Amino acid sequence: MSKQNQSFQELNLCNSFLFAAALEQPEICRLVLEIILGHKVPQVKVHAEHSVLVSSDFRSVRFDVYASDKLRVAYNVEAQNENEGNLPKRSRYYQAEMDVSSLGPGADFNELRSGYVIFICTFDPFGMGLYRYTFEERCLECDLPLGDGTRKIFLNTKGRNSADVPAELVHFLGYMEKSTDAYVSEVTDQSIIQLHERVTELKKRRKLEARFMTGEELMMQRERKGRQAGLAEGKAKGFTEGKANSILELLEDCGTVPESLKTKLYEQKDADILTRWLKLSARVTTVEQFTEQM
Repeated sequence: MSKQNQSFQELNLCNSFLFAAALEQPEICRLVLEIILGHKVPQVKVHAEHSVLVSSDFRSVRFDVYASDKLRVAYNVEAQNENEGNLPKRSRYYQAEMDVSSLGPGADFNELRSGYVIFICTFDPFGMGLYRYTFEERCLECDLPLGDGTRKIFLNTKGRNSADVPAELVHFLGYMEKSTDAYVSEVTDQSIIQLHERVTELKKRRKLEARFMTGEELMMQRERKGRQAGLAEGKAKGFTEGKANSILELLEDCGTVPESLKTKLYEQKDADILTRWLKLSARVTTVEQFTEQM
């Protein structure tokens, strides 16, 4: 069964809807952050599916999970299932949005929060086989950290370097794609067990399932409308090109298309222009005359 046709009960944690719902609970969000970062995280405040709109003139950003802790550290955590080839630039944009939204007018730049942009990918975003890629600003000449307080972390469920990262992180990334009783029975990490208890509890909520199904239906409707619009546009384009070709053939048969215009007319394939040329062809023979008549 394709991921798009999965029922709510069959969802894995890598599904953005379930992921946001699970991490909406502050304790679970803190737990996941600790697994990813490898250190203790203080109590966090969570905004699941949080939208940031700095100005109506610019695009807004919807974060799957946006959180901040008592030490004023901000976290944006997202589950990514499609490799669109834009994650580096997206991470840059997300960090900028987080910074702008956290700094009030007239505030000192030193008040900017430290921030983590975290993508949990079901694909290898950089093709190096690592479970975790961590980036921060550093000097190219002497490897000196810039110290701007930001880090970008890309996790890869398809990693191959299990000896280089904590087993708990490997198990967590495995759970992202296999959120099942069978998988959890094979691991001993209390954090994964606790996370699975949260996921299991969420799947029992009928209202949440209804929200998911409604969202899926809306997405399917948008896809259907998009396909229908594409078909209609294709038919219209096909009709126009077909009409243009028919007119060109008629003009060729009549011998009324001067060589000076033939290339131009074939390039444009515009039925309206060709129709006008057909009507004017008895009176004009050059591009200049045709343009004047138009």
